[in-house]
Amino acid sequence: MKLLVTEAILRCGHDGIVANVPSQEWVRVAGLPVLVDHDPQGRDIAMCPNVNINIKPCTKTLMVRTGYSGFVRIGGQSVCLDTVEGFTDGTPPGAVKYTVRRPGQVFVEAGS
Repeated sequence: MKLLVTEAILRCGHDGIVANVPSQEWVRVAGLPVLVDHDPQGRDIAMCPNVNINIKPCTKTLMVRTGYSGFVRIGGQSVCLDTVEGFTDGTPPGAVKYTVRRPGQVFVEAGS
């Protein structure tokens, strides 16, 4: 599984774009900061097309449910892998997931 960097592409189930914000800057792959534990959580989701009466589009990512390495850490935080997955705040609650479409780099892998 590949490590996620700031150029990774994460999308909600409706194809909205998740904003990546790294919490650490000192470890990089191909010049880009590696994402670590909690980086994908609470991030803005832009352009979710799931809009209608009584339907809330995805606007934020919720807690990561899976996708952190159990072996590799940076500053005590587990690195994010290309298996990161969690729910969004969109409608219906607890049904719409965000997932990784592309890790943002092709050089470094780690075990789960």
